[in-house]
Amino acid sequence: MPNQSFGGKILEHLDQLNEFERAPIAPDKLKPGRYFAALFTGEHIAATEFVIGALFVSFGAGAFDVLVGLLLGNLMAVLSWAFVCAPIAVQTRLTLYWYLRKIAGPGVMAIYNLLNAVLHCILGGAMITVSASAVRLIFSIPEQTKWYPDDYRFVLLVLGVGAVVVTIAILGFAKLSQFSAVCSPWMTVMFIVGGLAMLPLLGRVESFSDFWRIANQKIWTGHAPPGSSSLSFWHVAMFAWICNQATHLGLTDMAIFRYARRSSYGFYSAFGMYLGHYLSWICAGILGATAAALIGRPLIQLDSGNIAYTCLGAMGALTVVIAGWTTANPTLYRAGLALQVVTPGWPRWFVTFIVGVITTVIACFPFVFTKLLDFVAIYGLLLMPVGAIVFVEHWIFPRLGWNRFWAARRGLLFNIPALIAWWGSLLAALGIWEMGWLHQFFLPIPVWFLTAGFYIILSAISGARQSLPPLPADLPATAPAIAPATVFCMSKTQKIAYYFLGAIALFSLLTMLALAGCVFKGIVEVDDLRRYLIFTTAVYYLTSIPWLYYREKLHPA
Repeated sequence: MPNQSFGGKILEHLDQLNEFERAPIAPDKLKPGRYFAALFTGEHIAATEFVIGALFVSFGAGAFDVLVGLLLGNLMAVLSWAFVCAPIAVQTRLTLYWYLRKIAGPGVMAIYNLLNAVLHCILGGAMITVSASAVRLIFSIPEQTKWYPDDYRFVLLVLGVGAVVVTIAILGFAKLSQFSAVCSPWMTVMFIVGGLAMLPLLGRVESFSDFWRIANQKIWTGHAPPGSSSLSFWHVAMFAWICNQATHLGLTDMAIFRYARRSSYGFYSAFGMYLGHYLSWICAGILGATAAALIGRPLIQLDSGNIAYTCLGAMGALTVVIAGWTTANPTLYRAGLALQVVTPGWPRWFVTFIVGVITTVIACFPFVFTKLLDFVAIYGLLLMPVGAIVFVEHWIFPRLGWNRFWAARRGLLFNIPALIAWWGSLLAALGIWEMGWLHQFFLPIPVWFLTAGFYIILSAISGARQSLPPLPADLPATAPAIAPATVFCMSKTQKIAYYFLGAIALFSLLTMLALAGCVFKGIVEVDDLRRYLIFTTAVYYLTSIPWLYYREKLHPA
């Protein structure tokens, strides 16, 4: 056999990164629950939590509205993953992108996937921009407030951050989960440390009544900026439910849950919702209020990097950077899968690389961050109705005695009822929004049900109840059976190293929490905490990375 070039060997290795883009997941590729806990925690403890947590402060939400409203809204999000998204993913073992082909035809699938890929590129670009905006503080790069970059060093930072994100996304689901498994515990602790250490700077706290007083008077005051109305309890609750509408009710997280051994793994989303969208938003609100007081500028004018660096120094900035990575990584992974379905013959790694290059270029332009919240609302509304269509065909049609995949059985390029239901509901949402009948936070749920109703009626008229031929052979209808996991043995020395490294990593996290508690009690100064965090963070990553290596040996999927 002729010698293969170095570049050829790399390409051969990349081509082996099979993620089953067009077929059900093989039984031996299913993952244990810890993968999903790590991935959800890493993705939803993001750099944008600084933005969203501060948003509740800036726009006048009350303390009760935030603390209790987020409990309800995040519960609804978890239930949406557990009872809507995960069961369909586990039964089909397919991505939404390929399953949609069976339901709506290759034409609708191509439209959806191209739109999905573009929106995910923009969202991933925003995460990379946020990460770079934190690093710029360390190098004294000026704030990027224009729609284009005005400092070449910022562009270099974006390229560096983007390179890391793209590399991890190319490596596939398992590597994404492992990256999150290392970063997630540290990020969670950093948010807690920040909230605990900064709270005394807003006032003396010796009891819950002291905290409640400070929360209402200095953090979530219930007073909105001039010209704006305050966010109510239901605004907060609905935002927590629908901020990830495209992934749960919109079903794009089928790409993740197709690896789950059981549909109950949907409840692992609670790690992301309650460590990320609850605990982190609350701590970010405390950090934001403190940063605004220390800097002497309105909170609405501060970015994530400013907030984190002002409160926690260099490790605060690092938190923003890594949080941006852990969110951008699965975003690029989804974008690569979406685009790969409409690029036949292209390997997933190459499509993900192309998507990553486009995303990194977008990230060089700061407008993707400054308009992030508006974009998230539009992104969710555009994609979420497709999830209603898939839900109806998967669950409702069999109960009505109608044909699943009737469009594919008839060989249709476009499922016209699906297109009309999708875009018709969006036009209705636009009209409701323009008339001012509903706030944008309350639109997605009525639109989901409106889409489902449209699709049921139009499908009945178009032939879903007729007798039809079976599916074409290239469209698998069932998922494979689950095979038992393979168990590997470790030597006694490896096991000792595993437990020792895990103990040191855990001790470093507990030390960070203890130091924050000392600051809270007035025993340690904030400046000292910022220096200590550098050392404890270094210890954590130096021990947790080899610990994860041994863990994968000791507890394989």
